[in-house]
Amino acid sequence: MIDFALLGCAAFLAGLVDAVVGGGGLIQVPVLFSVFSREIPATLLGTSKFAGIFGTGAAAVNYARKVRVAWSAAAPAAVSALLLSFAGAYTVTRVPADFVRTLLPFVLVAVAVYTFRKKDFGSVHAPVHSGATERWVALGIGAAIGFYDGFFGPGTGSFLLFLYVRFFGFDFLSASAAAKVVNVACNLSALMWFGYSGHILWQLGLMMALCQVAGSLVGTRLAIKHGSAFVRKLFLVVVSLLIVKTSYDAMKW
Repeated sequence: MIDFALLGCAAFLAGLVDAVVGGGGLIQVPVLFSVFSREIPATLLGTSKFAGIFGTGAAAVNYARKVRVAWSAAAPAAVSALLLSFAGAYTVTRVPADFVRTLLPFVLVAVAVYTFRKKDFGSVHAPVHSGATERWVALGIGAAIGFYDGFFGPGTGSFLLFLYVRFFGFDFLSASAAAKVVNVACNLSALMWFGYSGHILWQLGLMMALCQVAGSLVGTRLAIKHGSAFVRKLFLVVVSLLIVKTSYDAMKW
């Protein structure tokens, strides 16, 4: 019961953080691996994805109710992310991800420095694309992030948030809303594989899914209430933690 309570708390916090800026896996996955240290890693990742898609889905719905979601930029990216995440998952079975593991901390540092130095970054919602250009840029971002999520994965939600601000001119709140739609597609693609291959602990996943949904509702309300400035600050915190984690992972290899 203590283990289940710990996992429930971890799922709640993961849902809260993920709903705002992504990166909920930083909280949920390590706790899963700690509690079930003898379980097959793929099963723990599948269980985490199962819980996560409920939390991300709830966040997407909650944002859609309160914030105008830019569907013209989110939907094409979601479609290409769904398709390319399969390609990424297939590629990782053929090509080692060691290069990405080594490079990722440097990419995250660049993202953090860029965001920190540009004080007005993501503070104003001023879309820079429309029509066919917007769709093509969205397709490109969705394809790149989808492939990355299937091939490696850490920081997918945070990367999406940054890219929507950087390349679409969204503020952080609008970017977070659009990113959740694409994130659901990424998770769905991975989840279909994990479910098909039997790598999900269903009862545990359902319990964690409920906690994720509760956390995501709190997270979206905090983001909507406090606006883009709050999202920006939390984004920098999560990216900093990702830098530490991915640097440690890279050194282990």
